[in-house]
Amino acid sequence: MSFVSQTNISEPTGAGARRGPFRVGDRVQLTDEKRRINTVTLEAGGTFHSHKGILSHDAIIGLPDGSVIENADGYRYQLLRPLAKDFVLSMPRGAAVIYPKDAAQIIAFGDIFPGARVVEAGVGSGALSISLLRAIGDHGSLHSFERREEFAEIARGNVDTVFGGPHPAWQISLGDFQEKVVELEEPGSVDRVVLDMLSPWECLDAVATVLAPGGVWTNYVATVPQMSRVVEAIRASGQFTEPECFETLVRGWHVDGLAVRPDHRMVAHTAFLITTRRLADSAQGIPKAKRVKEHNFAAEDVTAWTKDHDEAAWTGEALGERGVSDKKLRRAARDAARPARTREAE
Repeated sequence: MSFVSQTNISEPTGAGARRGPFRVGDRVQLTDEKRRINTVTLEAGGTFHSHKGILSHDAIIGLPDGSVIENADGYRYQLLRPLAKDFVLSMPRGAAVIYPKDAAQIIAFGDIFPGARVVEAGVGSGALSISLLRAIGDHGSLHSFERREEFAEIARGNVDTVFGGPHPAWQISLGDFQEKVVELEEPGSVDRVVLDMLSPWECLDAVATVLAPGGVWTNYVATVPQMSRVVEAIRASGQFTEPECFETLVRGWHVDGLAVRPDHRMVAHTAFLITTRRLADSAQGIPKAKRVKEHNFAAEDVTAWTKDHDEAAWTGEALGERGVSDKKLRRAARDAARPARTREAE
């Protein structure tokens, strides 16, 4: 058996930015004596101001990760590079981000593996793109589809910040997923599909076209009506396995001596995840053995789950999503690209 020397293996994209002393352009978490956290981007000659005094960026640059430093007034700060979960929750954003707890489940239950060919829509602020790129590595392929150019710009800035520049396995295409993906991807060439959108059932034919037999399709939806409609559309197509639906709740614990109890606050419902697998073209899905009981529903209730329902009703506002102003999007795009510009200036 032969072994490959570690020195002959090229360093994965972004790995260098995750280790070593702090450098200009790095994001650093400053945790003060009362456990309050501030995240700064290091700049030559820059300063961090608080009611406890001034901390010079130059005093941080060159220190190892995990250092403790005092500001000009003797107030101490703990210095750490943000983990991926920290960055996602604090990064510039336009759209709401997929929480780390859900991204982890998408990677695990969606079976995202190194070297996988993955397509996703929509990109939002790039939170899930970061997790997918870390999972597939430099030799995989992530093709992201986004309808809004403003969101794409924010996502590019955030991804470049995490990986220290453009990732070689990533590309973004603008436009509607169900139209663009069949133009840009060969039939049966994609290993995994991940959709985060209002009406993923509209993309069923496109997903069935590009997803390879045995490939996994994961949907991220916020509401029960969306989940129900996606599942019923998948079942009716006969091209996929029986969908699996679940949500993930994370509850922290307070541990202090004998005072051990659940935290009063928790990250509860964020979204539902739906996973299914593509069957071979010649195969027909096996329906559930147990028949659903017949119920008497009003006609207006039934149409909410059927193709006859008015598509104009499926809007972000109707499903409880908050709108984002153009001004906020422009500011988020500038903030997302700032670390990369700082590195380039050095």
